Amino acid sequence: MNNMGLWKLLNRILRYVMPYRWLVVTTLLLTLLGSILAQVNALVLDRAVDAINVVNQQPQLSWKSASRILLVISAVLLGKELLAAVVNFFRRYYGERMRILVSRDLSLQVVKHILTFKMAFFTTSGNEAGRLQSRIDKGVTSTSKAVNSFFIDILPLFTSAVLALILMFAANFYVGLVALCIVPIYFYVTYIQAERMRAGRKGIFDGQQAVSQSILNIIESIPVIKSFNREEIEHERQKYVQDSLTNLQLSTRKKSYFFTGLKGFLEQIGTVLVIILTAYLVLIDYPGMTIGKIMYHVMLFANVSAPIRQLHRIYDDLNDALIYSEELFGLLEGTEDVEQTGDYHPEKVTGHFEVKNVDFTYPNGVKALHDVSMVIEPGKITALVGMSGAGKSTVVNLLDKFYHPDSGTICFDGVPIDKWNTQWLREHVGLVMQKNHIFDGSIEENILYGNPKATHEDVLRAAKQAFLYDQVMELPEGFNSSALRLSGGQQQRVAIARLFIKDPAVIILDEPTASLDAIATEQIKASLDAIKQGRTVIIISHNIGQIVDADQLYVLEQGRVVQSGKPMEVYQQGGRYKEIFDASARSMNADKIAEVLDN
Repeated sequence: MNNMGLWKLLNRILRYVMPYRWLVVTTLLLTLLGSILAQVNALVLDRAVDAINVVNQQPQLSWKSASRILLVISAVLLGKELLAAVVNFFRRYYGERMRILVSRDLSLQVVKHILTFKMAFFTTSGNEAGRLQSRIDKGVTSTSKAVNSFFIDILPLFTSAVLALILMFAANFYVGLVALCIVPIYFYVTYIQAERMRAGRKGIFDGQQAVSQSILNIIESIPVIKSFNREEIEHERQKYVQDSLTNLQLSTRKKSYFFTGLKGFLEQIGTVLVIILTAYLVLIDYPGMTIGKIMYHVMLFANVSAPIRQLHRIYDDLNDALIYSEELFGLLEGTEDVEQTGDYHPEKVTGHFEVKNVDFTYPNGVKALHDVSMVIEPGKITALVGMSGAGKSTVVNLLDKFYHPDSGTICFDGVPIDKWNTQWLREHVGLVMQKNHIFDGSIEENILYGNPKATHEDVLRAAKQAFLYDQVMELPEGFNSSALRLSGGQQQRVAIARLFIKDPAVIILDEPTASLDAIATEQIKASLDAIKQGRTVIIISHNIGQIVDADQLYVLEQGRVVQSGKPMEVYQQGGRYKEIFDASARSMNADKIAEVLDN
């Protein structure tokens, strides 16, 4: 994506602001009123200084006249300040309300949109969880802050500056011209600052993403780090990432402070020129120029230069928004990563898969499948066997439309899988993986994730089928207990309970009992055997007890199908399956187990 300009950014934000147009109109009216009130001080002091000067030049000082002048000045200025306080309160409140609402809408929209992305997006380098979170958080915060800056800072300041400049020209053309000439010089310096600091700010953004991802990796790897006593190594890695970011931040800030000082100096030059010119015109008795006009022009120029004093801070916020929103709107408007879906959604699913000559390469460039072909019969159990990295889980990912093959075809119930409605297909496919995600919520909420429309009784039934019920009932809060507090084996049972409550036509089991003990494995196997009846089952397991009763077996090696057939037939062929089977039997000391059982 090309670097985003200010007007392009405002145009993109506009679509999120327009639903709150009543807030926009109200804020604009309050801004105009506040800008008018900002000029009152200059107008009052102009008249007050001249009036006091007249009284002071009288032979006999009239305290009555002086008191009346002071009373009027006090009443007008205090009244103005009271009204300005009310106006600014509502202007800031409505502006902040708009920012909060826009921030909420942006967050909801970006989450809704990335949920439509295909799996390949989340496994692509640069889209790791920590980096994505940083992109979204920074993007939403800075973009909504740009809305706040525009309506609360920029608009009032510039409206007040324009009104002040008009009043200066109305009072004296030459003084107004001096004030006007200072402004473009200042903005030119600001433009140079923007160009010099753009690369540094982008680097800071990338560095913050790297820091966020690094911290997330440490948190997720705590057990491994501590078991190997590698705390010092991880600290040094984090220190390197943090030092790189710190050096870049200091360098960028150094440039920022230099330009801030330069712009402050330019502002003071303008103030000095206004004072000198106004005083000169008073001294030469220029028509309309009085002593009061000195204060008048100085205060008006203060209103003209107010955006100059604030612009560096506002510019920092806008520049952050320009950088971070580029990443945010890249997510919001990106279409190349959206998961494609078809329209086909039959009333009944039989569960017949046919894979023909499929090749597949992951986004990182690793080719996982080579010319794979297989048939998965409906109502039967098909086992995928092979060493780690053979391509078994990749086949499952393709069958569930997480990825699309590079070449070849996959048909489901005789229809190419890319023509199927993705959500409809997944509603009829139940997937239990080796490591299943448990959400932050109660045990019941996690089980209901398999079927949000299910009843409490359905949850209890599913928990019993997954041999989880008794363990949950021993907890103080029962099914309202936090699922995150369960052990790894218990969390796996929650995932299997989801499968029971979903009741799909196709079941995919990827090492479903890998984290369970022997008794739990036997219990779950009994439940799975019950749910397998009349369904299409695809199972991946290194446990030979899970696959010996399969109807069909496919052996994969380095992304290729090297053997297929019924388990006994394939075993008798010798080859890789026999090696895996025999090794598994030896690892369990099957001969000694058999001897114990015989005795």
